Amino acid sequence: MGASDPEVAPWARGGAAGMAGAGAGAGARGGAAAGVEARARDPPPAHRAHPRHPRPAAQPSARRMDGASGGLGSGDNAPTTEALFVALGAGVTALSHPLLYVKLLIQVGHEPMPPTIGTNVLGRKVLYLPSFFTYAKYIVQVDGKIGLFRGLSPRLMSNALSTVTRGSMKKVFPPDEIEQVANKDDMKTSLKKVVKETSYEMMMQCVSRMLAHPLHVISMRCMVQFVGREAKYSGVLSSIGKIFKEEGLLGFFVGLIPHLLGDVVFLWGCNLLAHFINAYLVDDSVSDTPGGLGNDQNPGSQFSQALAIRSYTKFVMGIAVSMLTYPFLLVGDLMAVNNCGLQAGLPPYSPVFKSWIHCWKYLSVQGQLFRGSSLLFRRVSSGSCFALE
Repeated sequence: MGASDPEVAPWARGGAAGMAGAGAGAGARGGAAAGVEARARDPPPAHRAHPRHPRPAAQPSARRMDGASGGLGSGDNAPTTEALFVALGAGVTALSHPLLYVKLLIQVGHEPMPPTIGTNVLGRKVLYLPSFFTYAKYIVQVDGKIGLFRGLSPRLMSNALSTVTRGSMKKVFPPDEIEQVANKDDMKTSLKKVVKETSYEMMMQCVSRMLAHPLHVISMRCMVQFVGREAKYSGVLSSIGKIFKEEGLLGFFVGLIPHLLGDVVFLWGCNLLAHFINAYLVDDSVSDTPGGLGNDQNPGSQFSQALAIRSYTKFVMGIAVSMLTYPFLLVGDLMAVNNCGLQAGLPPYSPVFKSWIHCWKYLSVQGQLFRGSSLLFRRVSSGSCFALE
């Protein structure tokens, strides 16, 4: 995860959804198999239901009800569920804010403490920049413990707006019901379904990102004021007025394009990789039974191990792909604070970039496209921060 929000990182959402879906699929297969076996053992009833007292119609499954009404949180409990998601998101955001705050300061090239000498795995002496914990202690020394939460308010508002937006879009544009994949052959032919799902996710992510991005820009600028000890951006309403007066409406959307591109590349890369791995590398014939194969008494067991693997595939792919798309996050965050009147967005920390492509090329030449991606073991390299260049 980076300094960017509306994001409980997309990979986290995708991974959780993948695991939940796989678990539901396993339960459905097990229940269906048990029902078939029970019908095979039990004789048919001796009499039919009386015509005056017909059997009640079968109720739709919970999965169908959720799918038809727009997914989790739809129906009568929608406001309560949405409020719960907002509250949980606020808690996660508050707890992770110091981590993202330090990451952003490193991204803009602020290195207030000198490097220390250490040894690498080969025993050679190298220079290491301060880790997250050392950096956090420095912030506490300067601003106190409350200083670790600079810029938290607009982040909380950004996350809440993103969550509400996604929930509202699911109600207005409910996703089609997704049928569970029954076997390996079905998985291989389900590419069309994956494309449809990913397109739906991409639409929701892009809309929520665009609506929440102005608050993201305000949050970034509030945090980087630590570099020059400024107080230009002190509150959400006053910050909105300053940005609109100095930069116009477009000032609220600086850095939006690289963030959107990163989201799109992430979603498609994660979902397609997970699909092809599940389709061609996960063998349904392998089970967790002692003999390694399912049997007639427990036909559902042959799918359990394959489903367990598939439930984690999307989560693992999300972590891998998020590392590859990190440069989009870095460029977007740098553009959000570039040339905004703060020291962190001006020379010597940063040139004034003409566009996000200019920023990308500059970082690429300096070998800094992944600056800030590691917060524990940070080796000094050429061009490690703008102030030293």
